[in-house]
Amino acid sequence: MNQLQMVDLKGQYQRLKPEIDAAMQVVVESTAFINGPQVKTFSQHLAQYLQVDHVIPCANGTDALQIALMALDLPAGGEVIVPAFNYVATAEVIALLGLTPVFVDVLPDTFCIDPAKVRAAITERTVAIMPVHLFGQCAPMEELMDLAIAQELFVIEDNAQAIGAQYVDAEGNTSFAGTIGHIGTTSFFPSKNLGCMGDGGAIFTQDEELAAVLQQIANHGQQKKYHYSRVGVNSRLDTLQAALLDVKLGHLDDFILRRQKAAMFYDAAFAELEQVKIPTLAPYSSHVFHQYTLQVPAEQREGLKAHLQSKGIPSMIYYPVPLHLHEAYAYLGYKASDFPVSEELCRKVISLPMHTELTQDQQQYITDAVVAFMKV
Repeated sequence: MNQLQMVDLKGQYQRLKPEIDAAMQVVVESTAFINGPQVKTFSQHLAQYLQVDHVIPCANGTDALQIALMALDLPAGGEVIVPAFNYVATAEVIALLGLTPVFVDVLPDTFCIDPAKVRAAITERTVAIMPVHLFGQCAPMEELMDLAIAQELFVIEDNAQAIGAQYVDAEGNTSFAGTIGHIGTTSFFPSKNLGCMGDGGAIFTQDEELAAVLQQIANHGQQKKYHYSRVGVNSRLDTLQAALLDVKLGHLDDFILRRQKAAMFYDAAFAELEQVKIPTLAPYSSHVFHQYTLQVPAEQREGLKAHLQSKGIPSMIYYPVPLHLHEAYAYLGYKASDFPVSEELCRKVISLPMHTELTQDQQQYITDAVVAFMKV
């Protein structure tokens, strides 16, 4: 059995090597390394896949979030609501732009932002909501959009972990994650479900005027070359990465199916373990399993992690500390127990290997190790 990886990027590359190498060789031979034609082609193909009118590529997922906020011309000090159980990027860009992150708790089953907590956190200073589609499934967007419309707030979706996931509203209409709010963002970090061989990101919107502003900001604020209509940044997806991503985009549905199949194997193996909680599938969203995350008793988690490591099985804790308890955000005045669901999740979650190249033998080895430890 091959060495186990949290994400087997090498195995995926070897499987797709002929297509990837050919696409990248075209770029190398053309030497159009910045803004080559493959960038536009990939953007168009991604827009078609997501059924969104505009895709603006950029350098990484954090830039995508920052550019999205910049495009909305939000007032200094304005409050932006974000989940406390999350990666730091959302809060980081809010603070960097002179806005105020307002943390709220998450739903205990899906780990995504809780609309009821969002409603309670809205003040006269609130300007936007930034839901995160965590671990591979959508936040409850219909409730959030209804709330945002009623309160005249912007919604920026952080879709770094759930590209390809589909949201189904109460009337049965389907939309892709990242295409529902005013702006959606994603990351093409190598370990993402659609990942490149370096950094990359993209921004989505259905609004033509907003798309033009986003494009300008990502390109130094230029309306046309050497004419700057606003303060911008230098954030672009390079041509080699676009060529690679365009190949992988053609396999994204297969990637999703492989991850879902792996998740079903895990689910079946852990179904009888009373002290282990498997991922909950939201009724309004498909799950593309960027991560496969269990909840185990807090007092057993470190022991389980050590046991898995002793067997050569990697695992990760996403996330060990909720955002409101990090030193960087102490100035906001939050304290322990403010967001009990997020804090409890940080004590209980553990993620197992999840990628497109997992074999049944590998998963059997992983699940046997988990079951053996939890049954002691």
